[in-house]
Amino acid sequence: MKKKVLSLVLGTAMAASMFAACGSSTSSTSSAASSSSAADSSVASASAGTTEDVASSSATASTASGDGKVYMLNFKPETDDAWQDLAKTYTEQTGVEVNVLTAADGQYATTLQSEMAKSEAPTIFNIGSSTDAQTWDDYTYDLKDTDLYNHDSDHSLDVVYNGKVAGIANCYEAYGIIVNKTILDTYCSLDNAKISSIDDIDSFDKLKEVADDIQSRLDEINKAGGYDLTGAFTSAGLDDSSSWRFSGHLANMPLYYEFVDDGLEDPTAGEATIKGTYLDNYKKVWDMYVSDSGADPKTLAGGTYNAEQEFGMEEAVFYQNGDWEYSALKDADGTNGYLTADDDLTMIPIYFGVDDKNEGLCVGTENHWAVNSKASDADIKASLDFLNWVITSDEGREALNSTMGLSCPFDTFTGDYAPSNEFSAVAQKLNDEGKKSVAWAFNSTPNVDDWRADVVSALTAYTDGTGDWDAVKTAFVDGWANQWKLQQESASE
Repeated sequence: MKKKVLSLVLGTAMAASMFAACGSSTSSTSSAASSSSAADSSVASASAGTTEDVASSSATASTASGDGKVYMLNFKPETDDAWQDLAKTYTEQTGVEVNVLTAADGQYATTLQSEMAKSEAPTIFNIGSSTDAQTWDDYTYDLKDTDLYNHDSDHSLDVVYNGKVAGIANCYEAYGIIVNKTILDTYCSLDNAKISSIDDIDSFDKLKEVADDIQSRLDEINKAGGYDLTGAFTSAGLDDSSSWRFSGHLANMPLYYEFVDDGLEDPTAGEATIKGTYLDNYKKVWDMYVSDSGADPKTLAGGTYNAEQEFGMEEAVFYQNGDWEYSALKDADGTNGYLTADDDLTMIPIYFGVDDKNEGLCVGTENHWAVNSKASDADIKASLDFLNWVITSDEGREALNSTMGLSCPFDTFTGDYAPSNEFSAVAQKLNDEGKKSVAWAFNSTPNVDDWRADVVSALTAYTDGTGDWDAVKTAFVDGWANQWKLQQESASE
């Protein structure tokens, strides 16, 4: 690779941290409105694109050409035009009426509550999590025995509540450890390298062995490849712009495995108390990030590090982050690209020493299609047929994959419709190989900002030597219980 001066826009990954591709949270925490207490209103027309449109434009839907009709409440404003086109195309092809209403950003919960109270309520809507599934339990049709479910290639993303599949993900994001394959290949070519290729990294122990060896041979690797490596890993910054990678994404690992042990039907649902069963594993990964990096552990909270830039400038081989980083890294200099997906970039799981053999990337979303169980049988069938068409037809797959730019977890998205994001493609490949994606258990974090802040504070003290690991455990475990209690008290007020 040719070294280039690089200017990266931070904020892209950090502001969007975990929802860059699939949209921001639209979690609906309000109770479902009773249809008996609402005025009888008609279904909004497919032309509505914002909440303002919702409030001012509500046209009566015409009689469907077939036995059933479809009314979809879409929550991603940026995809409205694409959904309107799909609705029109499907109606032209089948004669089945499809209406799409799109709520404005941040207004989905209130729009859904309002629309569900009408006599002609949405037949397809979005739920973000098990919390939403609980709220709308009486309205979610069990999708288990549907074509949509059968095409679903990653059931770890399903929202399962009360014994039924309440929602099926229509897109996903993935995170893990981003790897510069070219630098790693250079390391593999050295005498006495611990691996011969990236494929040999298949566990935490092996990753640690490789990272330790790279850290001890930086000058040798730089000389062999003309790099400027300062560490095996990028800096593990604990300032506000970076700490979410560890209090959120890395913290997800012990949460996920504990919730799996506890037998939660959906690990993203969370529990009121946690035991911290896998915090020793968390500590081992964190210690590796810190020790096998060029950053000073005493200054990680100072905001002086830029992990994204370090990775782009070939100063590190490994970088924990997500698929939203793909565009920035692939075209880091704003012209022809600094790194190239084919030659340089890939992603591996955050091996955690628990079930490394079967572990895939951390894959999640807050975007799940749900079908209204209170709709007529004809409308339910029409809605399921429409969604199946969307994920199997050329028109539907082109819209989701190219126009909307989504990575979709269905077995129909192969060939020309496979994810164009290299990291998303890795997630799909691992899933196809039978690896189990790690669900986003951090979605259940109570009073998330407060809990994470306390964990980061304790982690900072441990890392700079002014505190101990027991304080991290206390912030993690006791802090979770305290914040859960406060959250429930606030909800009941």
